[in-house]
Amino acid sequence: MASWHVRSWLTQTVRNVARSCFHSAPDSTTAALNIIRSQPSQYIIASVVGRKYILTPRDVLTVPHLKDVCVGDILHLRDIHEIGSREYTLRGEPLLPRNHVKVEATVIEHTKGKMEVVFKKKRRKGYQKTIKNKHPYTRLRIGPIQFTNLPLSS
Repeated sequence: MASWHVRSWLTQTVRNVARSCFHSAPDSTTAALNIIRSQPSQYIIASVVGRKYILTPRDVLTVPHLKDVCVGDILHLRDIHEIGSREYTLRGEPLLPRNHVKVEATVIEHTKGKMEVVFKKKRRKGYQKTIKNKHPYTRLRIGPIQFTNLPLSS
């Protein structure tokens, strides 16, 4: 057989195998959330303090200092952009509706970062100045991802 014939047969076979391996898309948002809920591990992409983070349950997240929270307070993550598992992903435009997914974060501690030293000097003037600073941070523990108002698929 000619090499082009073998190559075309091989690509056609690979396409057929790949087509049979991929899953079909769910019909509705509820069906997609049920499929994601049945997967062993899920993740979310959420905005916390203006930045997007990829989060899974039991993650520890360090964010810039949150002033009005105390250790042990529970925060509800409202801005969820995407939820997914290993095989499926559901994206919002730009956010998922708040009634589908509920994620909580618990404040673990308020801490400071490493010491940052800035040394300023002007030549031949005798001016030397050292500025030291530690930025404050808040650490959060991400709770479980809860799917709300969804009927269980059977």
